[in-house]
Parts: sequence; structure tokens; C-alpha cells
Amino acid sequence: MKHLQELPAWRELWQHFDATKSDHMRELFATDPGRAERYWLEVGGLKVDYSKNRITDETLALLMKLAREAGLPERMKQMFRGEKTSTAENRAALHVALRNRTNAPILVDGEDVMPQVNHVLHRMGEFAHEVRSGDWLGYTNQVITDVVNIGIGGSDLGPLMMCTALKPFGHPRLKMHFVSNIDGSQLRDVLEKVHPETTLFVVASKTFTTQETLTNALTAREWFLKHADDKSAVAKHFVAVSTNKKAVAEFGIDTANMFEFWDWVGGRYSLWSAIGLPIMLYLGEENFIEMLNGAHLMDQHFINAPLEENLPVLLAMIGVWYINYYGGGSHVIAPYDQHLHRLPKFIQQLDMESNGKQVTLDGEAVACETAPIIWGETGINGQHAFFQLLHQGTHITPIDLIASLEKRSNLPGHHEILLANVFAPAEAFMRGTTPDEARIELKAQGMDGAHIEALVPHKTFSGNRPSNLILLNKINPRNMGSLIALYEHKTFVQGVIWGINSFDQWGVELGKQLAKTILAELTGETPVQPHDSSTEHLVRLYRNANCDKDGAC
Repeated sequence: MKHLQELPAWRELWQHFDATKSDHMRELFATDPGRAERYWLEVGGLKVDYSKNRITDETLALLMKLAREAGLPERMKQMFRGEKTSTAENRAALHVALRNRTNAPILVDGEDVMPQVNHVLHRMGEFAHEVRSGDWLGYTNQVITDVVNIGIGGSDLGPLMMCTALKPFGHPRLKMHFVSNIDGSQLRDVLEKVHPETTLFVVASKTFTTQETLTNALTAREWFLKHADDKSAVAKHFVAVSTNKKAVAEFGIDTANMFEFWDWVGGRYSLWSAIGLPIMLYLGEENFIEMLNGAHLMDQHFINAPLEENLPVLLAMIGVWYINYYGGGSHVIAPYDQHLHRLPKFIQQLDMESNGKQVTLDGEAVACETAPIIWGETGINGQHAFFQLLHQGTHITPIDLIASLEKRSNLPGHHEILLANVFAPAEAFMRGTTPDEARIELKAQGMDGAHIEALVPHKTFSGNRPSNLILLNKINPRNMGSLIALYEHKTFVQGVIWGINSFDQWGVELGKQLAKTILAELTGETPVQPHDSSTEHLVRLYRNANCDKDGAC
């Protein structure tokens, strides 16, 4: 494979960067009245303004040239065809099949996967209807009022984010709880709020061997059996999202209530699969299908639109422009709807676990920066916390400002104030404040000349700070599906440009392997093994601290 630095467009972009790096967006807007209309795209219920970026038509043309030279169009087709794009694991990455609403055949190893996808989706719908209608009863013949999802990573972040974002669409009887932390306090706090007679546990683990998930699930089962005192009752209150029938059955879950997914579904891309069962339980089958419809809409746009008019491609390539040329090592996600406050963490896993890689597909060391550090918070909170750094700090940190055009609150005036605080920072990031503008402002406040000149450096903002404005017509299942699919495809595109595998996560596995060894040492099951001196010290510190309690010293 050709490496990024060998591509002609890569070198041309460096020449272009050297020629334009001092250009200011303030002047770009002043000299180009049509800029806002030209750098604007609408896909379904999403409207995206990417005009407030340090780009010109030439920049975009060169970025699209780079995308073509990197083989992006063919890689896109390969993914949609079900080819094994995760080469290190020899598997397809086919989350698009989960929301393939045309039902056109998609082959993996020569087999059409759509019948399997539709079968599981149908079973999820039947089960969700039973729970939501009250037909599914617990061991004391009471309806389910609480659903506890036990998972980690993609088995937690996706369902949690969607259930939170779409709370207004949730079933009024059902309360949703999510447990991922092995720290015991999270599970304990949830168990204190629920009742065994009316609680359904969803245990999500592909292998049903994930240490953190199984530990929490076993503790939940122990808690349940203290009340039910009947192992057969477990089947009425525990269901599984897994592929390991044997382990599920041994746990006490009826395998008829096991919902499967497949090797070609990566964890962080899995909320569209049976991993999304909590979403369907909360929102209902119809709304879950609408979420799939929205994702499919973005999929069709992504695979069919020309690169120059392709929203995921544009956002991805603009991101490459900042990461690899400007040295922008981080990217902010700032949603301005309280129900979207879990979105930054979801995007964080999606992007950083996918593209946090240091070797290319052929095993060579990458020669450029890859994934940015993704961080963020609700925008209103961010304005009073980290926006100062974005305005006047020394870093180039692009930001996605995300908001809904629809008023979701009936509180007069609130949404207008909210949107004012979306549009204004975007303008401020772009324009900044010149020294002369600062002087005029301070003079209007009645300050004397000496005081004004002392304050001018502090009141000057360089501007030229990039942002994307992503507006949803309304926050509903369809538009949320489109939004998440947009970020999925953006992540994939950047992985293609950098020549890395966006669908494996060997770094995560390394930590898990080492943890197994250290766990045995912490519990006293094995003596302390050879480690570095720091790790050995930490293990002994724990064992000595708990010697009197459990004799593990």
C-alpha cells in the first residue's frame, strides 16, 4: 500500500498550507459573500454549516484529491459489500447491514446476513412489546418497571447515550439504569433504587466472559436470589445479549431470551444491533426502527454522494487538515441540549478507540498524527469552563457545536437564549476581537487612556478558531440515527486516510490481559509476580493495606 506521505496531494497540501496558514477567516468572509451558502449541507433532518473553518475552495479540492489518492471511494464500497476491512482480525465491519432498510443482500463469506439481522430485530421487537405492554411479568406476576443494563464500553455507552438523548420518547412506566463500573458503588446505588419483583436485567457481553460485566451480573443475580430464593425465577428477570449459549444457560438465563449479534459488529458500532435492546425497550420498536431509518439515510448519502458534497467525508477531511497540518491534537464535541450530555463520551470512544493507532494496515509505523483527543461537555457549561482556552489559548482546537432548532421546552425565552449562545461563540471563534475593537469597547465604558491600553492585550482575541455548526431540525430517533452514523463514517474516512484499521482495539486487550495477572496477586491467589518496581510496590501496598481484613498479605 502507498503511505500517506507518498501521495502527491499530501505534498500539495503542505505547499497550500504554507501559503495560506496566515489567512484569517474574517477576511475570507468579507471577500466571499457566498461562503456561508457554499459551505453548507443538509442531509435529512441535519443541517451543517462548515463555513467557519480555515479552508478555501482550493483547500477542499486538494483534500478531496487526497481522499481519492488514498483510495477512499473503493474502501467505502468494500465496507458496504461486507469485505473483510478489519484485516488484522480477518473480519468484516458491517454495522451498515444492521440498518439496511432496503433489505438488499449483503454478503459475508458468501452468505447474505440480512435474514439473520431481520430475525434478531423481529425477536427484539416481540420482546420489547411484551415488556412495554405489561404482558411480561416477573416472578411475583408484577409488570416490569425498571430495566438495568449491565455492560461496558460499546455495550454501555451507546444505549445509555440514546436512552438519555431520547428520554421524551421513553415509556412512562420504565426507568432505565446503566451499570458499567466494576467499582461496586455504581451497582449498589442502582440496586438500592429498584425492586427484584419488577426489575429486568439486560446482560450484554458477546462472549459472556467479559470480567467487568460478568462480575456485576453475578452480583446482581446474587442480590436477586436473596429475595426470590428460587433459581428458576432468574429466567423471568435476566436476559442476555451474547453469542455464548452455553455460558448464558449456565448463568440461569433462558436461551430463548438470548439475543445474538455477530463478529462483524464492533462494540462501539453496535447500538444498532441487539446491544440496542435497552433502547428498544425504552423507546419501543417503532422508534428504534426510526433510528435505523435515520442511520440508513446517512449511509445512503455517504455511499452515493460525490466526495465534494459528502457530509461525513467533508467533516473528516477538514479534521485531517487540522490534525496533520495545523497540529490540532484535540477536537471538542459541545452539544447544547441537556439530553445530549452523554454524546461527547460516546463520540470519544467511537473516535479514539477506532483511530488511536500507531501502525498502518501493513504493520508499518504511522508517520503522522492519527486520532485527535475527543473531549467536551454541554455547550452552556463549556462556555463557563473550557471555552476560554478555545478563544484565547495557544492550541488549535476545532469544535462541533450541536443544537436543535425545535423548542423542546415550554419555558418562554429559554430556547432563544440557548441558540444565541450557540451562534455567538461560533461567530466569536471566527472573528475574534482586534485591538482597535477592544479600545472602542473600553472607551465606551468610560475608561481613561492608560487603563484602556493596559487592558487591550487581555481583551484582544485572535479569532480564526474553527468550528462546525450541526443543527438538528428536532431531536428525535431518526435524526439521532443520522447524527451517530455521520460520526461513524467520519471516523472511518479518517482511518482510511491514515492507512490504519479503525475496527480493532488491541490496546484495550493488553490492559485486560495484564489485569488478570495482577488480580490474582491482589487477592493472594498467587504470589506477586515479577513486574516493574512501581507495579510490584503498588500490589504490595494493596495487600498490606487489606492484610487484617482478608489475610492477603
